[in-house]
Amino acid sequence: MRKMIKMSMAAVMMMGVSAVSAQAEGTDILTNIKANGQVRARYEMVDAKDAGNLNNANAFTNRLTLGVGADLLGTNWLSAYAEMTDVRALNDNYNDMNANNGAELHDNVADSEQTRVTQAYVDMKMGKTKLRIGRQGLNVDNMRFVGTVDWRQMPQTFDAYTLTDNTIENLNLFASYVTQINRVFNQDVLTGATDGSRGTRTLLLNASYKVMPELKVTVYDYMIGYGTGAFTTTNALGGSDTYGIALTGDVAVSDALKLNYRAEYAKQTDATMENSGYNNSDSNLDADYMNFELGANMSGFLVGAQYEVLSGAEGSDTTFQTPLATLHAHNGWADMFLSTPAGGLEDLSFSLGYTSKDLGLLKAIYHDYQADTGAVGDYGTELDVIYTRAIPGVNGLTGMLKYADYSADNFSVDTEKFWAMLDYKFATK
Repeated sequence: MRKMIKMSMAAVMMMGVSAVSAQAEGTDILTNIKANGQVRARYEMVDAKDAGNLNNANAFTNRLTLGVGADLLGTNWLSAYAEMTDVRALNDNYNDMNANNGAELHDNVADSEQTRVTQAYVDMKMGKTKLRIGRQGLNVDNMRFVGTVDWRQMPQTFDAYTLTDNTIENLNLFASYVTQINRVFNQDVLTGATDGSRGTRTLLLNASYKVMPELKVTVYDYMIGYGTGAFTTTNALGGSDTYGIALTGDVAVSDALKLNYRAEYAKQTDATMENSGYNNSDSNLDADYMNFELGANMSGFLVGAQYEVLSGAEGSDTTFQTPLATLHAHNGWADMFLSTPAGGLEDLSFSLGYTSKDLGLLKAIYHDYQADTGAVGDYGTELDVIYTRAIPGVNGLTGMLKYADYSADNFSVDTEKFWAMLDYKFATK
């Protein structure tokens, strides 16, 4: 796959150089060329009341992303896209989690300096069926199981072959065979990779059917290959199969009141896929996941409640893990539960907010964390608050203020985090 990525990038650059001469000869190599980019500057403060009394993290970082896409060979069914992302640190007052980085006495912020080809793929379309080959971002459903972790400055992408189909009305089909996971880090302590990547054999399947506006049924099976480096309680390089069903929908009670819901159950078992050189014969995974959400929007006022359970290890059961997820979007913005504890996790949360086109979004979320099994009981509570708004007068520029306050109880330590961010996105028409 790496050779394919390099060849795709080289082909795109060569075609860009030869586009003018090719057009002069009457052949359009690149047409409908479009460019896009992003500049995202962020300040992140982390204050963890740890036993080591580490200094606070005060990280000033910037993400620069540039991408270009075009139709190929004058067709409307063949296209290519290439993108690079650069992350720079404007100071060194944080631990980026790399060994011997000189900042070990500071709290962690997982934004290392690095430059990477984040996407480089070719699309082939036939009707409403599309095959994408190459490095790509994958945000599946609500990103609870597979996502790009775009909250971090360097996103997580996948070297994959992805097939999507929308031929049948209201039916969406998704299948992706992943050969490499390009994580947000620039090092990997498990595999030794200096670019944070992990080779894998992983198959992702998702199908959804919209029965009516009030009901969409989604079924999935995410087969993460053993040897990927996905943490489980049985092996640090373990994989898993996660299959489940989700019911979602939007209900318009009136012009002023709209409801939305999600009801989901999933099961996690031994990995079907297996990487070369690994044997998962000693695995015995048995874990469950449940999620129930209900939200309301009444003339811009937002109210919501959620109850989510990731089962813990007890008897022959194991913990439910989601190693490829955009984890920051779930179970609190303080990121205390990026890996499910041995006792599992029950997360009961309530949200309250307001949103409007002129004023932006202001929202607060309160979490109450409990163990699913064992004698640990209470994990603590967390309050999250966010305010985001488009900056007037500058198209594509948004600002964000965000705060997380985790109060520990029988798990981890009290932790506060604060972010201030400006995000500017641009694209050619």
